[in-house]
Amino acid sequence: MPEPRFAVIIAAAGASRRYTESGGLRSKLDEDLGGKPVLQRSVELFSKRDDVFSIIVAGPGDDADFADFKTRHADRLGLLGATLVKGGKTYRWETVQNALAAVPDDATHVAVHDAARPATPPELIDRIFELARHHPAVVPGFEVGDTLKRATRSDAPARPSDPLAAILGSAPSDEKTIVIDATVDRAGLYAVQTPQVFECGVLRAAYAQSDRTSTDDASLVERLFAAEGKGRKVVLAAGDARNIKITRAGDIALARAIMGVGGPAERPAHKRF
Repeated sequence: MPEPRFAVIIAAAGASRRYTESGGLRSKLDEDLGGKPVLQRSVELFSKRDDVFSIIVAGPGDDADFADFKTRHADRLGLLGATLVKGGKTYRWETVQNALAAVPDDATHVAVHDAARPATPPELIDRIFELARHHPAVVPGFEVGDTLKRATRSDAPARPSDPLAAILGSAPSDEKTIVIDATVDRAGLYAVQTPQVFECGVLRAAYAQSDRTSTDDASLVERLFAAEGKGRKVVLAAGDARNIKITRAGDIALARAIMGVGGPAERPAHKRF
């Protein structure tokens, strides 16, 4: 069997909305992890691997935002051998589709990784890449351990209005009550992570489908396999709890703890950026 040639797509087009709304002061991909931004750490997970020969980073889809993105990251990522392309303006699948067009024709496999997962353990990547030699589609994940609730946001305020707080300007302006509708049976449910790895032809075929609505790349491949009717399935490999996705402001401290690195204030002033 010939050695596989892996290309890696780093999806980095998100607006970090949930991160800034929860207290983050800038894009989560720019946050400091031991002197390097989150995005650089995520690219470095793959840049030194002998089996990876191409890394494509898909940034914001808007022209102005992409220009700013290149100003902040192009030099660092260029030194790591990464190519920057514009991602999508609205949907994640647009971002991956744009990046897929830049994958070299001689790639045998494509790994798609979230730019906001900088703490992925190397042994997890080893495990996924090894399984990808034997299966057309492999994703990491682990059984859901928490109780799951289906809930909806009501129009009622979360707490009674306080006239004094309203006068002083300290009353919450948009906090709403979230009510539980049902408990979801978690049997057989898995939380899925990235990198997700596919045979190149499989991923290209998945993105050639007319319906590309999806929450991850595996869901598009699942749809492709179902339409083929040949019995092919996406394989689930053991994930890792350390492989967190930075989504909200508090996650950056957890990522630093997992990786054993500090933030700017925890390093000598002359080493901060």
